[in-house]
Amino acid sequence: MDTYVRDYESQSYSFTDAYTSLIRKVYVWMTLALVMTGLSAYYVASSPSLTLAIFSNSILFYGLMIAEVGLVIWLSARIYKMSLLTATLMFSAYAILNGVTMSCIFLAYTMSSIATTFFVTAGTFGVMALVGSVTKTDLTKMGQILLMALIGVIIASLVNIFLGNGMLDIIISVVGILIFTGLTAYDAQKIKQMLINCNEVNDQTQKLSVIGALSLYLDFINLFLYLLRFLGDRK
Repeated sequence: MDTYVRDYESQSYSFTDAYTSLIRKVYVWMTLALVMTGLSAYYVASSPSLTLAIFSNSILFYGLMIAEVGLVIWLSARIYKMSLLTATLMFSAYAILNGVTMSCIFLAYTMSSIATTFFVTAGTFGVMALVGSVTKTDLTKMGQILLMALIGVIIASLVNIFLGNGMLDIIISVVGILIFTGLTAYDAQKIKQMLINCNEVNDQTQKLSVIGALSLYLDFINLFLYLLRFLGDRK
C-alpha cells in the first residue's frame, strides 16, 4: 500500500510538473512572438525605403495581408502533422510578417500613445488571462457567442470600408474591445483544459503549447489594435 501511495504521488507530481512546463511555454512563446512583431514593425517603420515599397504598392501590401492570413490558417490546420521545429518557425514567420503589416501604426500614431496603449493592453490581457485560468465557471458558451460576434464585426468592418461611417467605426471598435477581452479569458481557460491532461512534455504536447500561444497572441494583438483606436494620438 505504501508503495502504491508513493507511486501515485510520483505520477501526480509528474503530471503537475508537465502542465506547469507546458503552460509556461505558452506564455513564453506568446511573449517572444509579440517581441518579434514589435521589432519588425519598428524596423520597417524606421526605413523610408521599406515603408514606401510596402505602402505605396497596393498589390504588395494586400499580398502580404493574404499571405499572413493564409499562413495562420495553414499553421492552425497542419500543426499536428509538422515537426515542432517547423511549427515554431512558422509561428515566428507569422509574427514577423504581422509586424511588417502593422508597421503603419508607427506612421499614424505617436510613440507615447502606442506605448501607453501597449501597457493598457498588457494589463487588461493579464487580468483576463488570470480570470480565465482560475475561474471555475465554464466559459464555453460565452466563447461561442463571442466567436459569432467576431464574425459579425469582421463583416461590419468590411462593409464600413466602403461606407466610411465614423459612428459605425466607433461601434465596431467598442464591440471589438469587448470581444477580445472576453476571448482572452475564454482562450486561457481552453488552453488550461487542453494542457491539464498532459502527463509529459514531448513534441506533441509542446505543439499544443504553440497553438495555445498563437491563440493568445491573436487576442493580444487584436485587443491592442482596437484599444489604439481610442487611446492613440494620431500624428
